[in-house]
Amino acid sequence: MSPAEKNKRLGRGLSALLGETDTEDYAPAASTGSAAEAPRGGVSTLPIELIQPNPDQPRKTMTEAELDALAESIADKGIVQPILVRPIKGDRYEIVAGERRWRAAQRARLHEVPALVRELTDRETLEIGIVENVQRADLNPVEEAQAYKQLVERFGHTQDEVAKAVSKSRSHVANMMRLLALPDSVLAHLAEGRLSAGHARAIATAPNAAVLADNIVARGLSVREAEKLAKSGEAVPATSKGVKSPAGKDADTRALEADIAARLGLSVDIRHGAKGGEIRVHYQTLEQLDDVCRRLSGQG
Repeated sequence: MSPAEKNKRLGRGLSALLGETDTEDYAPAASTGSAAEAPRGGVSTLPIELIQPNPDQPRKTMTEAELDALAESIADKGIVQPILVRPIKGDRYEIVAGERRWRAAQRARLHEVPALVRELTDRETLEIGIVENVQRADLNPVEEAQAYKQLVERFGHTQDEVAKAVSKSRSHVANMMRLLALPDSVLAHLAEGRLSAGHARAIATAPNAAVLADNIVARGLSVREAEKLAKSGEAVPATSKGVKSPAGKDADTRALEADIAARLGLSVDIRHGAKGGEIRVHYQTLEQLDDVCRRLSGQG
């Protein structure tokens, strides 16, 4: 593929990568069950057991709560948008976009799913997976930054091309990629929702970013407060407000966090001190928040 063709395709976004077929509305075709027979131009209905996930899927985190919520929606309304797959060995298919829908469909006890079949290379598969997830805001900040890095470093796209493909500004892409230079402990806070991308950007150039991040998390600072803390160059002790630092949690607290997290399917942070404490539940979507509310009200 020439540089001009590559730039044109990626620059037009996900619709260009998928082709001109509108997958929002479709008329289900008869189930084929065979990669050789599945139509390449339209949507077919494929047995769910013949489909497998892509090991290079850019999205690594899928919570139990969001899968359950989507499964409930699928059981009620069906799969509105087909998944995108490519034929692989034998009569099997690999998911290019839509793994969450595929997993939720299994929970909804469906035996078949609507799918758009495309002949795609490994490179095209990864590109589409990245763009689709970013456009749907399905990635946490670390996954998003790593996705941009792959498009730039692995496939030679410029930051401008990536920005156009995912409908973001070039500065957004550049700023997200810079976050990957932060210490691993900071990236862990970011990936698990304890820090926002705004918090991370505020301390990105600080020499003591890891210490600052622990303080921000322990004290629940806003982005503006984080910026002030970073500019001051001072790391306020994490226990300055009587709240125990996450790094100082005992085994019982961590075990309790793990137990609640397993029940909710979400990240949980318990903090306590001499004057009491708090439990924080981290969610990424309104569906996850609704699920927590249902459980707390005894409806879940």
